[in-house]
Amino acid sequence: MSTKIIYGIYADDDDLMSGVKAFNDKGIKINEVYSPFPVHGLDKALGLKKTRISDAAWFYAVYGLTIGALTTWYMMNHDWPQNIGGKPSFDWAHNMPAFVVPMFELMVFCAAHMMSLTFLIRNKMYPGAAPQNPDPRTTDDKFMMEFVSEDIDAIKQLLIETGAEEISVKDA
Repeated sequence: MSTKIIYGIYADDDDLMSGVKAFNDKGIKINEVYSPFPVHGLDKALGLKKTRISDAAWFYAVYGLTIGALTTWYMMNHDWPQNIGGKPSFDWAHNMPAFVVPMFELMVFCAAHMMSLTFLIRNKMYPGAAPQNPDPRTTDDKFMMEFVSEDIDAIKQLLIETGAEEISVKDA
């Protein structure tokens, strides 16, 4: 027997979830699930680990805050200190409350943009990357499970039992 890729397409997310549970109960490994929107509980049903993008967001936010603090210190205390309204720029710590808003905005800017780039790079969705989705209908209204297996008949039978409306098999 040779290894094949089996796709099962579902029309409803509830049918998909019951299908995932049925395959888990039988001990059949699901390679991938494609969905047009996030399905609540699907990540736990598939046994996926928690993503670390929130940890990365924290580091990106600290990076943005640091850049904001260094920029305000450099501009207002080192490069061109000014006596504005009789309030000289002795040191950054005395003037920092005036810079809270720009530092916060730069923190949010860096975290949001760098998280987006991290997500796109991690999921190979950057410009020029080859598309990973085997069926474009899963970006509109269909749900699809993908299996890599030699036991094609058992997977096909369980896909039919769990309500898959279309099944296809391709060479691996």
